[in-house]
Amino acid sequence: MVQAKVKETYYISHGSPTLSIDDSLPARGFLKSFRDTVYGGPQRPPPTSILVISGHWETDYPTVNAVSGTCDTIYDFYGFPQEMYKLKYPAPGAPQLATRVKELLIASGFERVGVDEKRGLDHGAWVPLMLMFPEADIPVCQLSVQTNRDGTHHYNLGKALAPLKDEGVLIIGSGSATHNLRGLRSRDGSIASAALEFDTWLKDALLDGRYEDVNHYEERAPHAKAAHPWPDHFYPLHVAIGAAGENSKAELIHHSWQFGMLSYASYKFTTTE
Repeated sequence: MVQAKVKETYYISHGSPTLSIDDSLPARGFLKSFRDTVYGGPQRPPPTSILVISGHWETDYPTVNAVSGTCDTIYDFYGFPQEMYKLKYPAPGAPQLATRVKELLIASGFERVGVDEKRGLDHGAWVPLMLMFPEADIPVCQLSVQTNRDGTHHYNLGKALAPLKDEGVLIIGSGSATHNLRGLRSRDGSIASAALEFDTWLKDALLDGRYEDVNHYEERAPHAKAAHPWPDHFYPLHVAIGAAGENSKAELIHHSWQFGMLSYASYKFTTTE
């Protein structure tokens, strides 16, 4: 059977872990409708496997998980409602995809690529996936981020992984368009001006195709440090852009806010021929 190519990559802002249970969050409704409204509906074949770059897995060098059997659900959050710790996303692992990722990265000049055969899926992966693909029947592999590196490093990771799309692999960067947990506000509905300015700059840069500006966001974006005191939740975006290609077309597919600081802006990057 010939596998259908995947022409797009995604950056999903997963925001708070409460996305897993809180129906009042617009982003939850968006992700629950993702398969039908964004990905093409039941007539589109599912991807052969899914590669998730999550802001919740940081390593010194690129590392993939290669789980044989079912992936464990990692509860890497604390102090939340007990029902969240009972949720499961028993997706099969994707060790073959992990091997392929490592091959592509090594061939592109990344000298060291790690493989973790035991690590399951952190909430940056399973929370959005349980809403987007609730059947949990598509093999999933995770790739880590390197917070000791920069945006260009992660963009180049994505470029190396671009051939996966032709093999039917769906590449998803999972983070948050703005992510400053110390700046969270009460539910009064106001949005922090620094977060809003950064989020607006990011939208304009992506829709204009100014990916090089996004690669160097620390110097070119307003309030970069206020929006992302730590880059872990932003670097998955760079991987998604790189995998789509420098001439890809960006589309804002969802936008909402929580706590005045967490932007749920999510983007689709469609590869152009």
